[in-house]
This record gives sequence, structure tokens and C-alpha cells, in this order.
Amino acid sequence: MDNKALMNKFYTSFIKGDSKAMGECYHKDIVFKDPVFGTLKGDRACKMWEMLLSSKKEDLTISYTIARVSDKKGKVNWIAEYQFGKNNRKVINNVSAEFKFKEEKIVEHIDTFNLWEWSKQAMGTIGYLIGWTPFMKNKIQKSTNKKLDYFIAGKKG
Repeated sequence: MDNKALMNKFYTSFIKGDSKAMGECYHKDIVFKDPVFGTLKGDRACKMWEMLLSSKKEDLTISYTIARVSDKKGKVNWIAEYQFGKNNRKVINNVSAEFKFKEEKIVEHIDTFNLWEWSKQAMGTIGYLIGWTPFMKNKIQKSTNKKLDYFIAGKKG
């Protein structure tokens, strides 16, 4: 499979809610990074997608555009629209994803987005007031990684 087809498989699987097929696109040595989870490696990155999609709601919509792709790197711009949290706040997250490829798989996946914009939408006033701070970024990452730990352990958290 060429890298463009690999990226299409990853995002069409995301749209379908198929975390297993997404994980098949990742190399065993995958390194994933984003502002919400920080750095995840190996199976933990696959489990993150499984966790996120296990609670997928009907209102989640994903759209994507492959901006560029080569033998070694790729870039995708994607948008996720969904309701977040107990208050069902509307979130529209514009993400830029950078990829590196190895052995016909994704070995590095870095999602970049404006965490303050995300936190204002997802958390309301508190996100507006402190969503831009390193304190809030660390708090978000600790919280999401704790949820991921519970998910991997098979517990509700």
C-alpha cells in the first residue's frame, strides 16, 4: 500500500469508528503526539484511538484533506466536530497532522491544534480564562492519560 492509500485508510477508518483498522496503519514503534495526550508510544497510541472511538457519539463528524504525501512524510488537515463533556458543548477542532512512514506504516503521527481554542469550546469560561496556560495543558494531559490508563486496565474512570 502506498502512503497516500495508507493515510486514506487511516482517516476513512476514523470516520467509520474502526480503531482496529486505524491501528493496522501504525508501525509497532509508533510515536503519537498531540496537545491533549502529550506523547504516546506503541500500543498506547492505538489504545487511545480505541478509547476515543469506544465512546463515539452519533454527532461526531470527521473530514480530512491530504495536503501532501511523499515516500517519507505526509500531512493531513482534518476537522472533528462533536459534543464534548457533560454539558455537550459543541467543539469544532481544526487539526494539522504530520506523518513519517517506515516499512509501509505510520511510525510518527503528530497532531497540532490550538489547545486554547479547543479548551474554550470544550470547557467554556474556565477554558477561556486559563486554557492557554501551561498549567491547564498539564492538567488536561494528566486527566486524559489517567482515563487512558483506566481504559487499558479495563476499568471505568
